[in-house]
Amino acid sequence: MLSLLSRSPARSLARSRSAMLAVLLVLFLVLFVTACGGGAGTSSFSQIDALKVVATTTEVADFARNVGGDKVEVHQILKPNVDPHDYEPSPLDLQAIAEADVVVKNGVGLEKWLDPVIASAGFEGAVVDAGNGVSIRMGGGSAEDAEGDPHIWHNPMNVKIMTANIEKAFAAADPADAAAYRANLAAYTAKIDALDAEIAEKIESIPADRRKLVTDHDSFGYYIERYKLTFVGSIIPSFDTSAELSGRQISDLVDKIRETGVTAVFSEASLPPKTADAIGREAGVKVVAGEDSLYGDTLGPAGSAGATYLQMEAHNTDTIVNALKDPAG
Repeated sequence: MLSLLSRSPARSLARSRSAMLAVLLVLFLVLFVTACGGGAGTSSFSQIDALKVVATTTEVADFARNVGGDKVEVHQILKPNVDPHDYEPSPLDLQAIAEADVVVKNGVGLEKWLDPVIASAGFEGAVVDAGNGVSIRMGGGSAEDAEGDPHIWHNPMNVKIMTANIEKAFAAADPADAAAYRANLAAYTAKIDALDAEIAEKIESIPADRRKLVTDHDSFGYYIERYKLTFVGSIIPSFDTSAELSGRQISDLVDKIRETGVTAVFSEASLPPKTADAIGREAGVKVVAGEDSLYGDTLGPAGSAGATYLQMEAHNTDTIVNALKDPAG
């Protein structure tokens, strides 16, 4: 019998209450700092002449650093391997937003916690929706998926749109350095194109009947569409990791793994591997976890195989190819 962790039906309500409490806390901090007159040494940014940028996710923070170069200072809200679907803002985040010139977000409903934080901070600068102009995948298996699939970065062609949006915002906020932002964008775009070609070539090396993916949650749809893989299913059948999980859905997934001849289940670095391990045992297939886990929602920490966007996608591809090409695992 497959053993699973249950998910509380009240979780969404609890998350909403927690987010509200967090916003009230950071609002209190801003009022406190304002009342005390701020003072030297309290800023979230250290570079006086740089464009002050707050980026929400690890991915858009990486894009902002590549486009901005030495002309920007980036405060990154989400840390590596922290689930962006279930994040609660900190007082430091609100302070950074209050001081920023530009806020960059992924969009597509990923940062549901951001708007009240921006309002509480009194931010009046530019908010860049990096996902503006990307063709969004719809579907998903839960109410949390109404705005579509937010994992747009897993198609490098979408990243070209995202970084172009960031470049335009930086140039508008800092016209004096517009040429530098354009040059940085051109250099990074060339790297993205090279990455895309490399991924396509590696995926083509997998026998066609083995190009089938089962992942922790439905976060690789853009990657699957771009490189013509087959999505068999996910442990959490939703774009959002907070969606409720039922035993029936798990049993159905195990049956589907057996019926389709899937040979591996891929765990994700930002999610616990317990359920993936249980499914792998039940279905009789290997589970790719540990250091080989895929980076789905966030980049990895410095020094890891997924420390940057380019490294993350290269690592994911190598992991998928190695697992699916080798029948023996």
